[in-house]
Amino acid sequence: MKSSRDIDFVILWVDHNDTIWQREFIRYGGDRESISSFRDWGHLRYIFRSFEEFAPWVRKIHLVTSGQIPKWLDIDHPKLNLIHHKDLLDIDTLPTFNSNAIEPYIYKIDGLAEHFVLFNDDTILTKAIPRERFFKDGLPRDIMISNALSSSSGVGHFVLNNIEILNRHFNKRDICFSNFSKCFNYRYGIDLLRNIALLPWGRFTGFVDPHQPQPFLKSTFHELWRVENEEISSRTISRFRSCSDINIYLFRYWQLAKGEFSPISMSDTEFIILDSIETIDQKLSDMILSNRYSMICLNDSTLLQEREFIEAKTKLDQILYKLLPNRSTFELETQPISTIKI
Repeated sequence: MKSSRDIDFVILWVDHNDTIWQREFIRYGGDRESISSFRDWGHLRYIFRSFEEFAPWVRKIHLVTSGQIPKWLDIDHPKLNLIHHKDLLDIDTLPTFNSNAIEPYIYKIDGLAEHFVLFNDDTILTKAIPRERFFKDGLPRDIMISNALSSSSGVGHFVLNNIEILNRHFNKRDICFSNFSKCFNYRYGIDLLRNIALLPWGRFTGFVDPHQPQPFLKSTFHELWRVENEEISSRTISRFRSCSDINIYLFRYWQLAKGEFSPISMSDTEFIILDSIETIDQKLSDMILSNRYSMICLNDSTLLQEREFIEAKTKLDQILYKLLPNRSTFELETQPISTIKI
């Protein structure tokens, strides 16, 4: 069994306030009004604090950007590895504003560990978390819960493209029965009914996709790229999200179908949409400070207009400061978050 003592974290991040990034976004066809969908809540400083406080065992943190670096970040920190998009993608596809075009290439990160966890820049650790939460006996901790999925305005198109590729290589019934204890695991609770209800379908119809940090084996990427190089290459060239895209879930689905995961309950995670100031006032403080959850995803909503966003961000900063008041060793000094270009 593969050792999982060395575990890395990978984060993709963008600063939507960067005027150079904004000019490039507009130049290549982006809509000015949609810039707000990339807006930065300033979580990154607290994410790094949470890594140091609650996961001190992490070997390396790989920060992937278009060249932006927060001014507060110590770029010489021994655990930090800064990655530019050009280190991973072909120069002809840059600049890109599409995470679907970046994430399938993260396995190319120089020095990346075999065992790594992909974080979104909206997820924060809220209490001490062991290595075994992400990997057990060398395998990613995950859930294999079936879902009936159709095309939607969100990620539906990408997921359907992923499932189409997956069904070329795996027989669903064979997978379910050869990995019976993983497909029908007691840790899934009532969600087991989904697997039972969708068992008559001979093809995969989708999976429940928790919006939480995702553990991966780097070897999964090498294998999938080897067998579907042309397909993945052709579906990761759009500068902006496209219905023809695949996304990172494909690599997760591949691990599930191969049985290369260890079942887990995800009751220690929470997903919150930051859609109103009331949400932060009434729910968020208790959730973050309750010590009930290990990880919380703080997902942005375009429902918040700019004035509301500023007020909501201030309130959220106050809550996160209560959780993580101490400067991490990744910070050069305490100062407002801003960025420089490399």
